[in-house]
Amino acid sequence: MSQIGPLLKTWRTKRRLSQLDLALEAGVSTRHLSFVETGRSRPSEQMVVHLAEQLDVPLRERNRMLLAAGYAPIYSQRPLNELGPVKDALDQLLKSHEPFPAIVVDRAWNVVAANAAIPMLTAGAAPHLLEPPINALRLSLHPDGMAPRIVNLGEWRAHLLRDLEAQVAASNDDELTQLLEELQALPGPEGEPAPHEVFVPLRITSPGGGELRFLSTRTTFATAVDVTVSELAIESFFPADAETAAYVASR
Repeated sequence: MSQIGPLLKTWRTKRRLSQLDLALEAGVSTRHLSFVETGRSRPSEQMVVHLAEQLDVPLRERNRMLLAAGYAPIYSQRPLNELGPVKDALDQLLKSHEPFPAIVVDRAWNVVAANAAIPMLTAGAAPHLLEPPINALRLSLHPDGMAPRIVNLGEWRAHLLRDLEAQVAASNDDELTQLLEELQALPGPEGEPAPHEVFVPLRITSPGGGELRFLSTRTTFATAVDVTVSELAIESFFPADAETAAYVASR
């Protein structure tokens, strides 16, 4: 018996859509959608993919939906070292961003690549947090990691946790849920971004004792049809003031 119904209902509920809403967006009858969700009808492979696209389901979970409906996964999932052009592009982006820090993370915020400027941010972190797989969020918020050097730890912590909460809500990912619970349990001050700020800066003490201010951007592959590539993100840090730019340039 097809198990696609509960998964489809879960994703529809997460997207806060009624059966009528999804039926109208997908161009199918509400009756047919109801039959699929209750297991009275088995959708075609094309219909599973179409509904997953309408619900903006991550590629990893689309494969799971296809399996639940009795079909083979259609989205590949290859190790990064087998994706030559993608790896080359990432290496080039990381290198070109120097002397400013940048990393590439997977869906669970594990670091898969980093440029030579990252030690500027991670100096002083405990060795066990720098052993692969390095989790960027754990490294940032752990009391043995970067946290003691982050001047605005309260607002930076709130910013990271809010982003992770949004990812959990959007992805239905158990690994991310466990990571969120772990990070929420770490000690740290409460805080919110200042109301006048345009962005939440990372304010961190430099190895020399001064303060560095960075803004960060996140870049993803918008047209990815491979699970691994679709889950990669490039976190790039830019100087948020002239003093930080001058300090980094002098290193």
